[in-house]
Amino acid sequence: AGARAEPFAVWLDAWEMAGALDGAATLRAEADDFAYDLALQANGPFILHGEAGFSRKSDRGQASYYYSQPHFTVTGRVTLDGAEMPVTGRAWMDREWSSQPLEADQTGWDWFSLRLGADAMLMAFRLRDREGGAFLSGTWIEDGQATALPGTAITLDPLAETDVDGRMIPTEWRVAVPERGVDVTVSALNPLAWNASGFAYWEGPVGVSGSHTGDGYLEMTGYEAALD
Repeated sequence: AGARAEPFAVWLDAWEMAGALDGAATLRAEADDFAYDLALQANGPFILHGEAGFSRKSDRGQASYYYSQPHFTVTGRVTLDGAEMPVTGRAWMDREWSSQPLEADQTGWDWFSLRLGADAMLMAFRLRDREGGAFLSGTWIEDGQATALPGTAITLDPLAETDVDGRMIPTEWRVAVPERGVDVTVSALNPLAWNASGFAYWEGPVGVSGSHTGDGYLEMTGYEAALD
């Protein structure tokens, strides 16, 4: 494993990302039953979340630095079980770091990155607490411009759950931002996308329907406690 600042590259065994993340980059990986070799081209600027990249996670001071590059177009090839296939698509990269843990009463988060048509995108999250409350925040992205959204502007409500090895995971959601005319249903493409690593979480692609159509990604943590 290693990293290099200029020219940029990070790698772990046969996994590597290299290049200029505001321009052209490559993404490669290889394992026993799959491989991919992708070329990424950024067609828009980096997006700074929160206050110029300072993203608050509670009303009591917790925060992170957080930026995204949601404007990648992708070409390349994917190999599955020995069969190689050409692929094209779009990609969204997030980078977030913090020296602060969550508040003691915060139990986990639900985080969305959604493409809502050709030009509009939404990043939104909620951090749940033990009393049933939540801290919400988000960013509206349109034509390469980012607008911070306060929690009062966002609705993130679970609609349906899936039993994943005894855990009830919300895999269908209502996501609404009324001031932007957004009221959509977000549904997991693979409701069983549970990662049972040392830090267990649910993570996977989603479809979007309703006032807008599109696709995106959902990450949820803190639900492993359902087995306790």
